[in-house]
Amino acid sequence: MARFLVGVNYWPRASAMAMWSRFDAGEIDEDFARIAALGLDVVRFFLTWETFQPGPDDFSSYALRDFEIFIERANARGLRVMPTLFCGHMSGVNWMPEWTLERREAASRFRTISGGRVTRRAIADFYTGELLEAQRTFVRVLGERVRDHPAILVWDLGNEFSNLRVPASPDDAAHWSAALAHDLFESSNLPVTGGTHGEDLSEDRNLRLSSLCEPWKFATMHGYPAYSSFARATNDPEVVPFLFELSETFSDKSVLFSELGNPACAPGSAPTDIPCLDEDDMARYARAVLERLQARGALGALWWCWSDYAPELAAEPPFDEAPHEFRFGIVRNDGSEKPVAKVLGEFARRRLPLVLPADRTHIDEARYYAALPLSLDAAYAEHCARYETAPVQG
Repeated sequence: MARFLVGVNYWPRASAMAMWSRFDAGEIDEDFARIAALGLDVVRFFLTWETFQPGPDDFSSYALRDFEIFIERANARGLRVMPTLFCGHMSGVNWMPEWTLERREAASRFRTISGGRVTRRAIADFYTGELLEAQRTFVRVLGERVRDHPAILVWDLGNEFSNLRVPASPDDAAHWSAALAHDLFESSNLPVTGGTHGEDLSEDRNLRLSSLCEPWKFATMHGYPAYSSFARATNDPEVVPFLFELSETFSDKSVLFSELGNPACAPGSAPTDIPCLDEDDMARYARAVLERLQARGALGALWWCWSDYAPELAAEPPFDEAPHEFRFGIVRNDGSEKPVAKVLGEFARRRLPLVLPADRTHIDEARYYAALPLSLDAAYAEHCARYETAPVQG
């Protein structure tokens, strides 16, 4: 990885999170052609756990075939891919196989959908025991199927997996990470990372990047001003670089920022609980954050996400309760490009080099978590003072 990578997270416009049950290779290939034409490098995508592993020892041959088609289409377009496993949490919903759930109802922050139905049963402890062994079995099957595939940049162990369940201890999380990383590398000869996110740094979720990330090739982080209580504005350009630097400090790894973005405001819409940006402000925000990440030593940045979704999906989860999730794309639901697409493409085509990270203010991980939330606010105030920046003006 000799230069700063730019890419997108991907669900198709017509099917969104139902991609694997409504698999359309033609639509995917058309999207990949457009992504490649923009000059982007990487596509991060998601394997819905229920589709791929409907039982602890049951793996869908149809889903595995479609997975291979997906990465071959990306490879044919010159794109690298980042398969994200055990999804799991996605856009405010936890999509889970029935066999992973607690036997009894359990309160959860997010809706759980299993077998196409909403359930009040939350996922059981997947960091240990039988559920971990089932995951290990699956990653071996998957890894052997695509061993040494040139299109795969890195495996991603999960998408914001602390939103599924908080591990009982940092040691449990580290063991889960190490076991799956070992099995993936042994079976596929390909490296591993994992989709941590801003709430893993703003709350104590029993995740310590120092141990969790130890077997990974590099760390990854997700962050959004719209979801960050410490953000100074919806277009605050320092939220993402701050989370990047904190991740780099705690993990002692290089960091790829694998999700950043903002929801676009719907034309003529009234204010909502989730702050949004108009399309021009979104483009300015993207440019400001990309410039900061590259200059401060990140490995790359992946925008959330490729496309707004088809209007007929409005009544389906997650959009039925989170309509803002419709409008994170760099293309609209009619396929036309938003200004942010041009920004990403222009930045990607510059093929900027990786830079050595600057000296950071040292923050002790154990003391940081012991002092939350005050430590978060203090660290962000120090970060902003150091860079002397203000939110991007519209």
